[in-house]
Amino acid sequence: MGDRALGVCEIVPRGSFYDYTAKYSVGGSDHLTPAPIPAEVYERALDIALRAHRALGCRGVTRADLRFDDTTEELGGLYLLELNTQPGMTPTSLVPDIARHVGIEFDQLVAWMVENAACDG
Repeated sequence: MGDRALGVCEIVPRGSFYDYTAKYSVGGSDHLTPAPIPAEVYERALDIALRAHRALGCRGVTRADLRFDDTTEELGGLYLLELNTQPGMTPTSLVPDIARHVGIEFDQLVAWMVENAACDG
């Protein structure tokens, strides 16, 4: 969110696989925020997300998708999969959940996004 990484969330599907239903249906998965990972890994995930946001010249709100492999020590077992530059804002979306965890309610999040929107040119 701008120049601030808000938090780390773990997605746990209620079924056996994180499929379309688990992702988009209310109750299809649980979002564990904060993610139950070691503090140093949590901080490293925030750092990776913010570095990716900056490196790509992003503005506004982005969401970094990472995988955590706790069987390796390489990079703390964190692997950046993608940076989502237009994350969802639905009842099952992660960004509103993560923002809420740090005290930013949905209406505040949307207001910040509108107030900080900018175009090149």
